[in-house]
Amino acid sequence: MNVLVTGGAGYIGSHACKALSAAGYTPVTYDNLATGWQDAVKFGPFEKGDLTDRDRLDQIFAAYRPAAVMHFAALSQVGESMRDPGLYWHNNVAGSLCLLQAAVQAGCLDFVFSSTCATYGDHDNVVLDETTPQHPINAYGASKRAIEDMLRDFGAAYGLNSVTFRYFNVAGADPEAEVGEFHRPETHLIPLMLDAVRGKRDALTIFGTDYDTADGTCVRDYVHVMDLVEAHLLGLAWLEEGRGSRVFNLGTGAGFSVREVMDQGAAVTGCEVPFVEGPRRPGDCTRLVSGSSRAESELGWRPRRSNLAEMIADAWRWHQAGHYEK
Repeated sequence: MNVLVTGGAGYIGSHACKALSAAGYTPVTYDNLATGWQDAVKFGPFEKGDLTDRDRLDQIFAAYRPAAVMHFAALSQVGESMRDPGLYWHNNVAGSLCLLQAAVQAGCLDFVFSSTCATYGDHDNVVLDETTPQHPINAYGASKRAIEDMLRDFGAAYGLNSVTFRYFNVAGADPEAEVGEFHRPETHLIPLMLDAVRGKRDALTIFGTDYDTADGTCVRDYVHVMDLVEAHLLGLAWLEEGRGSRVFNLGTGAGFSVREVMDQGAAVTGCEVPFVEGPRRPGDCTRLVSGSSRAESELGWRPRRSNLAEMIADAWRWHQAGHYEK
């Protein structure tokens, strides 16, 4: 069974393609390579194209007749979305509208969507669950919420069934180091830390050391990318079983501070992490932690690899291989 994977050349999408292939599906990657890497497409056909190109999308649906869509493709830099919101509304929202219209026209009515905890906005120091009010504070979060609204409306009008996953901080890499996390520019804590350890950057910057936490640094909920894509397979099965549309948070319910991540990074790599202390960044919350009991009770999802040591060890193995840097 073919599954159309938008953004399948990116970090999470490439891991999802590997998991789909292992489960017996054929993942068809659709990606414009603006932020993805063709070297990451290893588990099924690749089709280059943009989400806003409706004619190209119609060609792909006609050629592959996918039974479902996994939609990862999006711009996702919060700072960039605040500087250039139009880019995010055009790419994420207008692009997703084209994708949804093409899917409905092709009769492909099962849709798994990659959303974000950024749709909740500023709920500092609160465990977030699926009933928490959504008040995004930047164009990235707002664009994802708008797509969630579109999915609801397309469900009511056309019978589209969707599973939406709101992620927290995704980390780690494929344990076999075939695919991993690599962005340009890099903004995620663990790859930045590992780059500092490898001498690819001078130091890791800690943004704020005076938060009301045990060690003064921000606390975030990290989930292993392999646990995350396992949830997507469960979401696909949910749709195949005709269970209707549903929203799930994906996190662990626990959090780690920046200094805890650095301490574990030093333990895994055997090297101290070079760092400098910087000021707080505007909009950074003290603590963001997921309430994911719905995913456990309804999907049967349990994050098995989402301990800090394993996430960093898997990421370190992949970073040492340096695949996309060659």
